[in-house]
Amino acid sequence: VSVSKARAIIVLAEDGNADQSDARALRTVLSLTGVKERLRGHIVVELSDLDNEVLVKLVGGDLVETVVAHDVIGRLMIQCARQPGLAQIWEDILGFENCEFYIKRWPQLDGMQFEDVLISFPAAIPCGIKAATYGGKIILNPDDSYVLQEGDEVLVIAEDDDTYAPASLPMVWKGSLPKDFVYPKSPERILFCGWRRDMEDMIMVLDASLAHGSELWMFNDVPEKEREKKLTEGSLDINRLENISLVNREGNAVIRRHLESLPLESFDSILILADESVEDSAIQADSRSLATLLLIRDIQARRLPYEAMASQAHGGSFSKGSWIGEMKQASDKTVIISEILDPRTKNLLSMSKISDYVLSNELVSMALAMVAEDRQINDVLEELFAEEGNEMHIRQADLYLRDGEELSFYEIMLRARQRREIVIGYRSVNAERAVINPPAKTERRKWSLKDVFVVITEKE
Repeated sequence: VSVSKARAIIVLAEDGNADQSDARALRTVLSLTGVKERLRGHIVVELSDLDNEVLVKLVGGDLVETVVAHDVIGRLMIQCARQPGLAQIWEDILGFENCEFYIKRWPQLDGMQFEDVLISFPAAIPCGIKAATYGGKIILNPDDSYVLQEGDEVLVIAEDDDTYAPASLPMVWKGSLPKDFVYPKSPERILFCGWRRDMEDMIMVLDASLAHGSELWMFNDVPEKEREKKLTEGSLDINRLENISLVNREGNAVIRRHLESLPLESFDSILILADESVEDSAIQADSRSLATLLLIRDIQARRLPYEAMASQAHGGSFSKGSWIGEMKQASDKTVIISEILDPRTKNLLSMSKISDYVLSNELVSMALAMVAEDRQINDVLEELFAEEGNEMHIRQADLYLRDGEELSFYEIMLRARQRREIVIGYRSVNAERAVINPPAKTERRKWSLKDVFVVITEKE
C-alpha cells in the first residue's frame, strides 16, 4: 500500500486482550521502521496499555506518536465527573465539525506580547505558542509578557485551517475582577463501580486533583485481598496516597440488593467503569453499565426528599410520578459518568438525559484522527489530559463579572488573564451546548451570573 508515500499511518488497536493487541502494534511499528524507502509521514499508534508505551516509543523513535486509549478515557472520566458539561466540550474540540486546534506561523506578530496576541484573531482563540527557541516545544497558556520571537508559531482554537488570520488590535477595556477568588477545595466522595485495567493510574490522578480528606469508594466483585495485590502490581503504594482514603466494598453492580448497601445519595460523583471482565465485548459491557446506571438513579430517586419535584410538577413537562422526572431530580445531586464502548449505546443515553456520559471509543477515534492530521497536537492533548500542566475547566461567571454588566467576550478574556486563564468559550444558563470560539468577540452583551465559562488554566 506504498506506506512510504503516506502522509500519516494509523495503527489501530485490536479488540480483545490489551497486551496481545499492543504486541501486534509493536510488531507493526518495527516492520514500518524497516521500510527501505524511508517513511514520509509519521505513525500514530493506538495503544491499549500505558505500560507498553515506552517500548513502542523506543522502537519507533521520532516517527511515532502514541495515543493510549484506556488511559485517555480514564483521565477524561475523572475530569468530566468533577466538572459536569466537560464531556460535550471535549467532543466538540476533538470532533471535526466544530472548532479544533491549529498551529501556524504569523510573521507579522513577531515582537508582540502574548496578551496582545490573545485579542488579535477575530475568528480564533490563541491558547499557546510553539516556541522556536525551545526546540519547537509547545507552551500552553504562556505568560502575558511572553514576546513572540522569530520562528514562533501560534496555537489556536479555530473553525478551520483557513478561517482565521490576525487583524489590527482592537481597543479592549480590561476592567477588574469582581472579587479575588480563591477556589476553596472541599473534600469529595467519589464512587467507582466496576474494575478496569490501570485502576492504579486513575487513583493516582484522583489523589493529585482532590482535596485532602476525600474518599474514594470502590465497589466491584474483585475480592478485597486481590485488589491490593493488583494495585501494588501496577506500582501503586496505597500508604502513600496523600489526599484520598480508599473504602472497599464488594458486590455486583447489576444486583439491586448489592447497590442498596451503598450510601448512593451521598456521593459527589459516580463513575461507572466498563468492567475488565467484559471489556472484550462492547455490547455486554454497555448493557452492564446501563443497568447499573438505571439502578443507581432509581435508588437515589427513592431516597431523595420529594418536595423539589412537587413544586416543579405544574410547570415541568414530566409528571410528578414519572421515572424520568425522578431520575432527573437525582441527577442534580450527583454527577454520573458512564464509560460507554459502543456509539449506539450513547444515542440511547443522550435521549434519556439521566447521565453525563463519556463515550470512550468515539473520543479516542477523534483524538487519533486529529494527531494523524497534525502530530504536534499530541503534545497539547497529552498536557490537557495529564496530572500536571494545564487543563480545561468550567468556571462560574461571577468570577469574571458583576451582575448585569455589559461586556464583550474580549473583555472577559482579558479579565481572565488576571487569573492566568484563557477563556475559550461559554455556555449560557439555558443553553444545551457550550459555544467554543464565539463569533463577534468585540460586541458587548449582558451576561447572567448563572452562565459558565470554559477556560484553560494551570492545574491547581
